Amino acid sequence: MRSGGAPGALGGDARAALRIVAAVRACGGAARPLTWNARAGEDQAIPLRHPATRSLAALLALVVSACSRGPAPGTDAGAAPAGSAGAPAGSAGAPAAPLPPAAAAPLRAPVREGGALARAPGEDALYVADEDHGVVRVVPLPLDPARPGAGVPAPGRPAQVIALGGPELRVLATVRDPGLLLILRPDASAGLVEVARVPLPADAWGIAVTPDEKTAIVTSAWTHKVSAVDLEAGRTRWTVDVAREPRGVAVLPDGSAAYVSHLVGADLTRIDDLGGAPRVRRVALPASPLRAPSGERLAASLGYALALSEDGRRLFAARHALGAMGHAAWFGAATVDVLITGRDEPLAPPHHGNLPVLRSAFAEQVITPESVIALPGASVTPVTQPRAVAYRKRARTLLVAGEGDDLVLEVDATAVDPTLAIVRSYPVGGRYDPYIRVAGTCGAPSGLALSADEATAWVFCRSTGDVAALRLHDPAAGAAAASAGAAAAASAASATPAGAAPAAAPPPEGPAALVHLADDPLGPEVAKGRRLFYSALDGTVSGNLGCAGCHPDGRDDGYVWREATFSTADGEHANFVGRLENIPEVAKKKGFPRRTPMLAGNVGAAGPYGWHGESEDLVGRLQMGMGLHRWGGLPIDHTPAGLAARATYLAMFIRRGLVTPPRAEGAPDERVKRGQEIFHSDEAKCSRCHVPASDYTDRMAYPMPKRPPLPGYDDDPRPEYKTPSLRFVVGRPPYLHDGRAGTLAELVEQNADWMGKTSHLSPEDRAALVAFLETL
Repeated sequence: MRSGGAPGALGGDARAALRIVAAVRACGGAARPLTWNARAGEDQAIPLRHPATRSLAALLALVVSACSRGPAPGTDAGAAPAGSAGAPAGSAGAPAAPLPPAAAAPLRAPVREGGALARAPGEDALYVADEDHGVVRVVPLPLDPARPGAGVPAPGRPAQVIALGGPELRVLATVRDPGLLLILRPDASAGLVEVARVPLPADAWGIAVTPDEKTAIVTSAWTHKVSAVDLEAGRTRWTVDVAREPRGVAVLPDGSAAYVSHLVGADLTRIDDLGGAPRVRRVALPASPLRAPSGERLAASLGYALALSEDGRRLFAARHALGAMGHAAWFGAATVDVLITGRDEPLAPPHHGNLPVLRSAFAEQVITPESVIALPGASVTPVTQPRAVAYRKRARTLLVAGEGDDLVLEVDATAVDPTLAIVRSYPVGGRYDPYIRVAGTCGAPSGLALSADEATAWVFCRSTGDVAALRLHDPAAGAAAASAGAAAAASAASATPAGAAPAAAPPPEGPAALVHLADDPLGPEVAKGRRLFYSALDGTVSGNLGCAGCHPDGRDDGYVWREATFSTADGEHANFVGRLENIPEVAKKKGFPRRTPMLAGNVGAAGPYGWHGESEDLVGRLQMGMGLHRWGGLPIDHTPAGLAARATYLAMFIRRGLVTPPRAEGAPDERVKRGQEIFHSDEAKCSRCHVPASDYTDRMAYPMPKRPPLPGYDDDPRPEYKTPSLRFVVGRPPYLHDGRAGTLAELVEQNADWMGKTSHLSPEDRAALVAFLETL
């Protein structure tokens, strides 16, 4: 399947089937869940005769979620809360005996995964890791614009917070540089008081705690480490090395293992034996299998957050699927991928075209040989740049904060692909600029927290410095409405019978309350650039993906994109696409490889910019990028002045607002010194182009000896490539414009005399050169 075409039409039988699904998907146990349950053997592999039937069967069996909203297997539904509409009045008509007063149990942590926003166990405050202002904020509840709370200065930029319970309430906060875990205590006058600080590998970021709240598991992003911290002793128990850019972390309910997501790549990391000698292994979790080309596995990026179901059987990874198929989906799509933790296997099966599909008993009841359906294609992606997630146990749904489109998406957590089972969308952005479409309030949502009754979600919006409250839909009311709708559909397809229960009123559009915490620390012009950097909504800057979608934290997604020129509805244009299958087949092109460059710390020079040095300066490169990062051409109403203004605002932010990664301290050892000698030697000639005085680059484009293109790419006719900066090179594999070298060691080993001269080096000297490069 190639993208760019119109979405498929629904046949009459398929439309009827989907109406049935819509009517019964929230009913109280009227039908068996339409979810994957291979362990129980409920779904059978049945060959289907008609291709259209196969498509409908796949969608119904793998996408549509539960009719039954009962408890998950192995869990106890429990009684309804006292005073609720569903609470039993008593047993067999007898009044319940009054219970004796009980001592109040110690409060527990509301959640065990950290985030940019956390709720206090007593629900009297929110805690915000305000990275851009370098403070941990205490915001009183309920939200009141007159009470924005106070910011407690941190010894570095805080990344995540988590509020713990117990006899003595504590708040944990990770600090990026220097790498620290802060252990804080709530204080009525000071807001928070530091109790202890635990040194950690630099760029400490994500945090989760074990069920007993005695151990914290912390990820360190740039240094690719995961550490366990003994919270009672205030010391690190162990630190292990993992894959690049670990971010989100979640601990199983029994405390036996932790899972870690990564900003770069689709695989997760699993760490077992958290209390002893940790064992590390990678777990494959392909991104968005149902939207992948047939037989292919998609890469992922933006793996900021993880969440677990209440029983720990399902792990949810919200992220970006690079190259996912869809209408005009040049960059792919947001996804929530589900891992079955008992087997460490993805819930969604791989997509294979023209093969037998798996379907449920319900699918058999609604499919006919004439049914026609296509995978979703009307929308590019249901949410853009997923940044935070929260599991809603009461509704068995998942909330996903969309950094790029200023909304919170609620999806069905029981679905095989939750992003194809949308429950509701909650816009949070407001006061949009009439000329440059960025939010003036609640832009770039990056933190989520739920109230104890799960009726309210609080959202931290990073680009505007706000906290908002959202009133969530009531799942009980939704179930009643769905039951009424199902009864109506059974009696008359076109009309609602008299006396039917009306649908529950939806929550109000936009936040129910909003508190502005602080203005941008770098002033209004940089603030506009910051909002443009995160936002995917301004149609001139890009086609539905913000700068942060490829350059998270100003770093890179580790991905090799394709630059190709092809025709779309508005003419022929050069665009970036995620995969070969995203290019219209009629174009007969594969695209030139273009690896995403890192921005933070590498954009201070006047110019030139671009892999070929084709842009004279940074503003010019940003304007060129506005034409490349989309499907088709720029909006017809764009103006040169509008392009220049946007590029100028962005340039100010990425030069002043992006923070460089931490750098290792300490004197170089003998091997590093030897590598430095080689780098500067006349024999190797490294420093002739990678000039130390100008960030290890001379910014010149040189014609390079011809190499055959990598399989699946076109041969770029331009042989010259600009010397890239070597600053922070250790943390941004793969290397070269086409990503053909996976590590620095591989780059030096395969280089021969392609760049400088390294063929004469011994294995020991090559290792020394790599050791020096790792210090830059």
